[in-house]
Amino acid sequence: MAKTQKQWTVAGKSGFDDLKLDEQAPIPQLGDKDVLVRLRGSSLNYRDLIIAKGKYPFPQKDGIVPASDCAGEVEEVGKHVHRFKKGDKVLTLFNQAHIAGSLDGYSIATGVGGTVDGGLRQYGAFDEQGLVHMPSNLNYLEGATLCCAGLTAWNALYGLEGRKLMPGDWVLTQGTGGVSIFGVQFAKAAGAKVIATTSSKEKGDKLKQLGADHVLNYKEDANWGETAKKLTGGRGVQHVIEVGGPTTMKQSLKAIAIDGVISIIGFLGGVKGEQQPTFLDCLNNICTVRGVLVGSRMQFEEMNRAIEANNIKPLVDEKVFKLEEVREAYQYMWDQKHFGKLCISID
Repeated sequence: MAKTQKQWTVAGKSGFDDLKLDEQAPIPQLGDKDVLVRLRGSSLNYRDLIIAKGKYPFPQKDGIVPASDCAGEVEEVGKHVHRFKKGDKVLTLFNQAHIAGSLDGYSIATGVGGTVDGGLRQYGAFDEQGLVHMPSNLNYLEGATLCCAGLTAWNALYGLEGRKLMPGDWVLTQGTGGVSIFGVQFAKAAGAKVIATTSSKEKGDKLKQLGADHVLNYKEDANWGETAKKLTGGRGVQHVIEVGGPTTMKQSLKAIAIDGVISIIGFLGGVKGEQQPTFLDCLNNICTVRGVLVGSRMQFEEMNRAIEANNIKPLVDEKVFKLEEVREAYQYMWDQKHFGKLCISID
């Protein structure tokens, strides 16, 4: 096996020029409970872009190897590893210590690509507890899309006890990013109905091909939340996957049903919005608003079983970048040229 590898690091916080490629980086040493993974694919998330720009609000370390999403093949295992063997196809858990239940002060600080070195390299060593088997119906690029976006969407729809997605429910998704598209796919597989928002007819047509029952163009309909509620017969939607943040929350509240759940998973629209809703709006609309930071290993394994059982295929953008083209991939995603998940192929 090679002694060195190609590896990217985030050398600063001023932008994508701070992404640095080392072609002679050492391959990680293997501990007794570690698994050495020959990485084959990764996918980018909005989080990766803002880490490079110094705007990430959660823990991160200097000089981190970026990207939470890792898919690969087990190359070697430590002497006390029992969950995996050489040749297994595996994926990384976003927060390496989040095995089940709620996050805590420790597990929230174990994010791959933030405090734990991530996927933009050829080899990675991970604790066996922070890995899951990849669904057998997926290739490495498809598998890599699950670690953050897939699991976040699953948690949004199934993570709150007593409010899990049910057949016949209505789900509202926003845009055509990875989490939103997974939301469409998971909702349709469960027998739910989907209202999706987007900014163009072309993207709207693709959402309909994925199964969206209704598509609303938010540039043409500023009150798309009210429109969504009318489409449900006035009852409202049971689940909103909220990716815009303060700029879209007002419309999400207009769309929500009594006892519905709005899961906030991002702030793509920025951190400030006009006429930002207050906590009182949760009372006025009799709904639950929750923050979601990916999910646990138990949820990951549950999701993977559903993906296999329903043969769900993640949507990967038609343009796939090589490991040497990471800066170009970041800019491509920042310019919102992608549809679905943007992936990096690792030789």
